Amino acid sequence: MSPVYPFDDAATARAAIDEYGTLLEWNTGAQRLLGWSAAETVGRPAGRLLVRGTADAVLPPVGPRWYGTVALRHRDGRTVRVWLLAHRRESPHGGPDRWLVYTPLEGERPVPSDDTLSRAALAQAPCAVAVYDERLRLYRVNDAMADVIGLPEERIRGLRMPEIGGKVQNEELERHMVGVLTTGEPQEVRTYLRAGGEDREHAWLIRMAPIMAPDGRVRGVCTAAHDFSENYRSRQRLQLVNEASVRIGTTLDVARTAQELADMCVPALTDFATVDLIDPQDYGGEPPARITPPVSLRRAAHQSVLEGIPEVVTQVGHVEHYPASSPQADSLTAGRTIVGALGSGELDHWLAWNLPRRERVRELGMHSVMSVPIRARGLTLGVAVLTRHRNPEPFTADDVLLAEEITARAAVCIDNARRFSRERETALALQRSLLPRSLPPTPAVDAASRYLPAARVGVGGDWFDVIPLSGMRVAMVVGDVIGHGVQASATMGRLRTAVRTLADIDLAPEELLTHLDDLVVRLSADTGGEGRPGEVGATCLYAVYDPVSRHCTMARAGHPSPLVVPPGGEPRQIRLPAGPPLGLGGPPFEAADLYLSEGSVLSFYTDGLIESRDREADAGHRLLCEALATYTDSLDETCDRILHALLPAGGAADDVALLLARTRGLPPSQVSTWDILADPALVAPVRKQVVEQLDTWGLQEATFTAELVVSELVTNAIRYGARPIRLRLIHDATTLICEVSDTSHTAPHLRRAKTWDEGGRGLLLVAQLTQRWGSRHTADGKTIWAEIGLLEEE
Repeated sequence: MSPVYPFDDAATARAAIDEYGTLLEWNTGAQRLLGWSAAETVGRPAGRLLVRGTADAVLPPVGPRWYGTVALRHRDGRTVRVWLLAHRRESPHGGPDRWLVYTPLEGERPVPSDDTLSRAALAQAPCAVAVYDERLRLYRVNDAMADVIGLPEERIRGLRMPEIGGKVQNEELERHMVGVLTTGEPQEVRTYLRAGGEDREHAWLIRMAPIMAPDGRVRGVCTAAHDFSENYRSRQRLQLVNEASVRIGTTLDVARTAQELADMCVPALTDFATVDLIDPQDYGGEPPARITPPVSLRRAAHQSVLEGIPEVVTQVGHVEHYPASSPQADSLTAGRTIVGALGSGELDHWLAWNLPRRERVRELGMHSVMSVPIRARGLTLGVAVLTRHRNPEPFTADDVLLAEEITARAAVCIDNARRFSRERETALALQRSLLPRSLPPTPAVDAASRYLPAARVGVGGDWFDVIPLSGMRVAMVVGDVIGHGVQASATMGRLRTAVRTLADIDLAPEELLTHLDDLVVRLSADTGGEGRPGEVGATCLYAVYDPVSRHCTMARAGHPSPLVVPPGGEPRQIRLPAGPPLGLGGPPFEAADLYLSEGSVLSFYTDGLIESRDREADAGHRLLCEALATYTDSLDETCDRILHALLPAGGAADDVALLLARTRGLPPSQVSTWDILADPALVAPVRKQVVEQLDTWGLQEATFTAELVVSELVTNAIRYGARPIRLRLIHDATTLICEVSDTSHTAPHLRRAKTWDEGGRGLLLVAQLTQRWGSRHTADGKTIWAEIGLLEEE
């Protein structure tokens, strides 16, 4: 519904002036007042209408509203003194603002009857009351309404409501008055308007009632305005606090939580907000309970009502030192909120200490500052500083209570995020220290790996390892400990150490998992309490690859099966017997053996790679196969491509371990085997054959050591072992391996021979002459082995 009376209503003289003082509109009422037509005035400076020498008026006016008496020049040359009321009106199309100027014409203004009783009733009304006639022109107001409008009745009588207030809300109110005038039904409207002389908006409940004549006609509208601003602001504050409890602390990230605090305060409470936090490392790792100036603070977040963040002196992430006179230091020292006025002399010393900040404060017109300490658990975490420049009101006691309530809620969230970040960093450092920093080079496989902690819950217990074994074999292991945090990382370290220890004694994969299962059961019992077991659990996959036979033996305990990509083939999942997770003490583990062509790529991973909230594990398997299908010669590039294809941009929900291994094969020309009869007289011929084989391989520098090692190991096997006996030599570019196998399960032990002992020194010589030596049990007996280092050719 449009207003009843158009802009060109002749009962009021009206004009529109742009920001440069040029007349834009001129109604017939203005022509009646001054005699000038619209054709003679529109597009020309409004100042030409002012009588020369008039200094009490400026066109266009300054400020949101202006009123006063002005001497204007009539078309016939005489001077007309009129009272003008002007309002700034924003352009509806985003252009420059304009001014609307009004004055009621004499003879058109309604003249109230001298009704003493009605005037007394208006004066005694408990609220602001205004009466409008049937043309919706102001007829009478009481003193309370005049105070609300900010103008006396005699100046505004005869004006419509939009002409008095000059606001869009007033036009909306007039539309409701039109409804009352046409229907005769009362209406209630809630609106937000500024009272006269105030910059702060008030919340109003306006009741509009028709004024009925004896003949039943509606002769006007009576409006009664009730100011419920305090009640409204109380509800606003309560709503803001409730909203803060939802919007602040959505993550366990300190910087994000600090930014949420700044975002929450702007523009509801302030025009510019900064959040500065104490660096706990400056106080021994824990925030202090008390602060003494000067204080160093790191900018964590800031927000502004201006479009984009204005250029500030301190950028996010930078450290600023605040002296004793600054709001930040004073608030932290006192341990309470401090409110100050910029430009009043209270903070001049602080502003003089930092000239760029002083210039920025003056440029923006900042006038009021509030500094609120951020404290939780009795510790001082930082300070939030709120500054006003667009809002002209200073901070009130209610603003202080609201800021303290919001900051207190944010402080708990910041402290939780800080403690979580500290624990996460500790767990991550522990995890990194427990994981292999680099994979050892082996003649059996080329390997590459990746570990990524979870994006939100932090470090878990995922781990991987590549362990060189005897006979140029290699063990590959991937595991996942249940849980996250330091406890999971510590458990992972214990299990990884146990796996390396068990692998060193060359246990078969299924036997190794059985021992590991017993260890997890004991760990669970040790971490429990009050007769209840702890919650220690893990999954694991253990594989051993032999480059001589090119066979790989695997067993798993509740872990996802690996994938294999044969040379020139498609990725496929290896079918392994399912074993229970570690710590359940279930049925025995089973191993599977498979032949791998040289150049096959094995993919070991934890469930965090393929499982997520947004997709099933099968979908993750398909994505993994697709990423492996585009495998290139670079294992590192393949690892990165897999992570990019399977993990979301924000990080995985669970930590991820990935291990890729490309198998190598040892050619038969680098392996030599002899079957030996149990005759001590054959030891010398065997040594001779070994020397000849080393000559063939071009390893003459290892002949002396190899002769001694072979002589000792073969002699021991003939004397203490059981037939058949076999000798095997294996070499690559850096190592020569001597292995002697027999069917006896009795393993030799290194001991220190006494002075008068005739024997017992053979293994001691072997240990001193070789890089390392040992024994491993097999299904048919045992194998004694020794590794001899070779000099690499330059």
